[in-house]
Amino acid sequence: MRLIENKGWQGPTHNCPLCPRLVAFRHELRSLEPDWHNAPVPSFGHLASRLLVVGLAPGMHGANRTGRPFTGDYAGDLLYEGLIGFGFAKGKYAKHADDSLELVDCRIANAVRCLPPKNKPTPQEANSCRQFLVSEIESMPNLSQVLALGRIAHETVLRALKIRLVEAPFAHGAAHRLGDITVTDSYHCSRYNTNTGRLTKDMFYSVINSIRQRLDAQVI
Repeated sequence: MRLIENKGWQGPTHNCPLCPRLVAFRHELRSLEPDWHNAPVPSFGHLASRLLVVGLAPGMHGANRTGRPFTGDYAGDLLYEGLIGFGFAKGKYAKHADDSLELVDCRIANAVRCLPPKNKPTPQEANSCRQFLVSEIESMPNLSQVLALGRIAHETVLRALKIRLVEAPFAHGAAHRLGDITVTDSYHCSRYNTNTGRLTKDMFYSVINSIRQRLDAQVI
């Protein structure tokens, strides 16, 4: 399982107590599905990466089950296909954490690290969990690009960077230059968004391609 943590950065503990509602839901699922991960999901990828992908929260049958971000559900199918296609991942994605998939110059995290009921974290839960994203960003010395998947992820990233929301409003495909970091927005790659036509594969991969081009043009 390629879940890489740095000794200088630690995410939430396996039994993180910060959010009572999420803790109660976690305990409920541990009783129903004892073989699932059912805990805060660690980030995936190296802290030395230049790209950080930030999602909303683990999916019930995805990361909450497998223990790796975007692994095991439709959103992961779409995301990892795009990351492989544009050189941000290699190997085979097989919907479980023990496949051969490896990220390349890319790290993936969530705004909220625990599964929320109905996939909807509260603002208080997002605020409580943001400390881990702040620490993570501070521990990524080469970070220059952030891909924010959805409005909540976008706003969480801006707050982590201490940027006022009005200075960089969310819009699909928008790229906000914020100091040394460019935050690029996309609608979340959820099945709901693709089924309703709000997000097409071409729209999503155009955003990833724009990040690829910026990194390829970056002087290292």
